[in-house]
Amino acid sequence: MTIYQVFTRLFGADKANCIPSGTKQQNGCGTMQDFTAKALEQIKALGCTHIWYTGIIEHASKTDYSAYGIPKDNPDVVKGEAGSPYAIRDYYDVDPDLAKDPAKRIHEFELLVERTHKAGLKVIIDFVPNHVARQYHSDAKPCAEVRDLGEDDDRTCSFSANNNFYYLPAEQLHLDNILPKSTYKEFPAKATGNDNFTSWPSKNDWYETVKLNYGIDYVGGRQSHFSPTPDTWHKMLHILLYWASKGIDGFRCDMAEMVPVEFWGWALPQVKKAFPNIIFIAEVYNPSLYRDYIHRGHFDYLYDKVGLYDTLLDVCRGKSTQSITACWQAVDDIRGMMLNFLENHDEQRLASDFLLADARKALPALLVSSLMPCPFMLYFGQELGERGMDAEGFSGKDGRTTIFDYWTIPSIQRWRNKGRFDDKLLTADELSLQKTYRSILQLREQALYLDGGFYDLMYANPHLQRQYAFIRHKGKKMALIVANFSDKEETISLTLPQHFFDFTGIKEKAKTTMHNQLSDSKVNIPFNSSEPLVVTLPANLGIILS
Repeated sequence: MTIYQVFTRLFGADKANCIPSGTKQQNGCGTMQDFTAKALEQIKALGCTHIWYTGIIEHASKTDYSAYGIPKDNPDVVKGEAGSPYAIRDYYDVDPDLAKDPAKRIHEFELLVERTHKAGLKVIIDFVPNHVARQYHSDAKPCAEVRDLGEDDDRTCSFSANNNFYYLPAEQLHLDNILPKSTYKEFPAKATGNDNFTSWPSKNDWYETVKLNYGIDYVGGRQSHFSPTPDTWHKMLHILLYWASKGIDGFRCDMAEMVPVEFWGWALPQVKKAFPNIIFIAEVYNPSLYRDYIHRGHFDYLYDKVGLYDTLLDVCRGKSTQSITACWQAVDDIRGMMLNFLENHDEQRLASDFLLADARKALPALLVSSLMPCPFMLYFGQELGERGMDAEGFSGKDGRTTIFDYWTIPSIQRWRNKGRFDDKLLTADELSLQKTYRSILQLREQALYLDGGFYDLMYANPHLQRQYAFIRHKGKKMALIVANFSDKEETISLTLPQHFFDFTGIKEKAKTTMHNQLSDSKVNIPFNSSEPLVVTLPANLGIILS
């Protein structure tokens, strides 16, 4: 599985000169129809198998869609002009920003799923289970039996297993720390999405959201009340089944670890029973919870953020490559379930001034992250060296691509070239980087990388501090990968231990000719345990010998 994460509203945005904090009318907005057959063909050509369309479900926004039956949001509880895609306003609807005709937004999404599948790709969307927009209201309920979240809550008590929200009875929500003259009124106040159980959220809180109640009394000693099944569980299961019925192939579950694992263990088997091929990816950051969310929660994949992602960034900035080994060892029993990545919407861009300032410095990390036996994800524009150094508005100049503002992504705009994808506007550096990404990611499609074995060579080569070496093997086939994190071309000596040959059954050879997949050249080297092989590695890249 190779996932192309794309922020849906930004992909097709083409405004040349955007205004910071500009409205949709001023800055424009991409739509689902920008994902044409040609666009999807280009994404698949990168070596991708799935697309995660980020921001599909309707969320709070400052754009007025009241003409389409969508109530206006109070701007004081919306971040940015476009709003956060993680402040869900209606779980049963598609965000109207994404439609050419907002009145037909559900149908346009169904056509997007159909087009994506026709292109040979699978569809992943977000499921945001922990919190919703302050003014949540569903105007698109699929049937009369569906009750709104909070509609039947007893607001006189802070906690009830039958409530969908947590309340602070007799307290009004105060936004004074954020907006001293706020016009938004909420009484009684609801707990804020990031587990803030006060009526005074700060600007660093997820103040635009409210926490959903899955039956844990956080204020009353964190006691669990799971029997009878909490009302929120039933409502969220219904939502999952609704979207699964649209033909999607998977959910990326936002902040899954903030929702009790008992809910996932109850809900996911029911969804998978109805839709056997659907997958669930959990955003979990606490390693002590990994196995719980896989074995008890029935997730298929988990983010590998605090392990491999953090370590590879440190290595790019000078830390020893010997530290990489501990990452895969810590999750070796669940290795195939860890989703590797180097960018996503939460993280700063690799090429930003806040991280590496040069996208090519991350290429050795790409070799390691993408060619380990794990799923891999890249964020749109990563393959072009997108820097994310715009001050878009609410997001600010933080090295991230905004999720709150209407904006245009320069590298994607050049790549798309109004849907032509003819490479005429891309710079030489962008074309070169894209070619390298394509070469590496297409190798993942070979069976050798998808289901072959993995052998770490670092224990036999403790002298390596800026290089990381490993072998992928399957039967008699193998590939030697050496990533060079140095800014200089390096010639290194590499020992192949006897244990490797004994373990894999691959035969030792006095000399063998191997093909370097990255440079399309050949090298003649010893391939045995008694004679070190010597290879020359280009700066900030490496070799793949097979």
